[in-house]
Amino acid sequence: MNSKPLAGQVCLVTGATRGIGKGIAVQLGEKGATVYITGRNLDTSKGSVGGSLKDTAQIIESRGGQCIPVQCDHSKDEDVQQLFEQIQREQDGRLDLLVNNAYSGVGALVKNYEISFWEQPLTMWDEMNNVGLRNHYICSVHASKMMVPRKFGLIVNISSAGGLTYAINVPLGIGKEACDRMATDCAVELRKHNVAFVSLWPGPVKTEMVTETLFQDDSKETKARRALFETWESAEFAGMCIAELLRDPNIMKKSGKILLTHSLGKEYSIKDLDGYTPLNIAQMNRICQRLPFWLNWLAWIIPDSWSIPTWVLAMKGNKMY
Repeated sequence: MNSKPLAGQVCLVTGATRGIGKGIAVQLGEKGATVYITGRNLDTSKGSVGGSLKDTAQIIESRGGQCIPVQCDHSKDEDVQQLFEQIQREQDGRLDLLVNNAYSGVGALVKNYEISFWEQPLTMWDEMNNVGLRNHYICSVHASKMMVPRKFGLIVNISSAGGLTYAINVPLGIGKEACDRMATDCAVELRKHNVAFVSLWPGPVKTEMVTETLFQDDSKETKARRALFETWESAEFAGMCIAELLRDPNIMKKSGKILLTHSLGKEYSIKDLDGYTPLNIAQMNRICQRLPFWLNWLAWIIPDSWSIPTWVLAMKGNKMY
């Protein structure tokens, strides 16, 4: 088995200082790709909060990968343009993969949790959708200019089921659905150039933030959440899926689609770091666990193999009268 199946590939992962972005970058680097990573924090030693580009780069290099960290504020178009000019210059115009993951709205999301949209500051829209949506489009434009002449490339928007139906916050949901629509519409124009564009929905992920908050106390509620947490996917699982997509000779059949990490894991026979396939968000017994107590007993009798078909799941987002 080839331990470096992505050798020679040039990839860019935005927002890779921590969480899913970091996990994706680590997997791509481990599998042999030259990985450019971006973020605002170059080095945690300078008082930055959370992870840093150097932290991620060190992990990639410790696994035998090649990483090029680029400090970039994705809210600034000039920073983004300079990023792609650097890749163009250093890689002779080659870019095989763009993963749009950068997002800056977590702090605002937490601060305005359960506050109605009309009571939130008007800046909430930009907090959710400047870096998390507009920048995805800007990066996709730059990446397409590099991929189209070579007639090869893959662009991935990291999105979520928040684009299907209301979840947590109005600007958040609008942004996630727009990310999905971006993949669909851009794919139409890119298809004749053999460049694929997909939207990827990870399942519940064991990010650093989740790990820290989930083990703060030993209350009954926390223990219940912790039990579910054990079936969540690692921050690297999405990277495993993306690596397989990049290698898939039939990737154009998936272009313009919303892809679920669990489904890709099943299709490509991918196991997570713990050796298991993570939670399926459409798994019926898991959904039943969230039903009222007089119905959640159904979770104990429904087999793990039973899940809601994706076409039924999609109906949840149907807005036609």
